[in-house]
Amino acid sequence: MARGRKITGGKYKKFRKNKKYALSGIIRKVKLRETKKKIIRGLGGNLRTVLLSSNTANVFNSETKKTKKVKIKNVIETPSDRFLARQNILVKSAIIDTELGKARITNRPSQEGMVQAVLLKE
Repeated sequence: MARGRKITGGKYKKFRKNKKYALSGIIRKVKLRETKKKIIRGLGGNLRTVLLSSNTANVFNSETKKTKKVKIKNVIETPSDRFLARQNILVKSAIIDTELGKARITNRPSQEGMVQAVLLKE
C-alpha cells in the first residue's frame, strides 16, 4: 500500500503536533583549544553553561586526595570513537595527556562548563 495509509486506503492521523522539547539539539563537540564557554537557556528558563572548547582540566589524584587545575596537552585515546581522538575532541572516558600525566575524563564536558578528570596510575 501507499506510504502513510491503512490497508483500507484511509490516512493515518498524527496523535499530536511536533513539540519543541522533542527536537534534536545541536551536537556540541568540545575541542582542545583556548577555553570558550556559552550560556544557553534550558527548559523552564533555567540557564546552563556549556563548554565549546577547553585547554584545562580539574584533575583528581586518588593517592593524595587533591584536585588540581592543569593544562591539557593532547587527547591520546577515545574508547567510544577513535576518530574523536584524532580531532582532539574532549568527551567522557577519553584519555588525555596533562602536565601531571595521563588522566581519564569523568564528566560530559559538552553539557557542563568544565572538564573533570581522574589521574591514571602508570
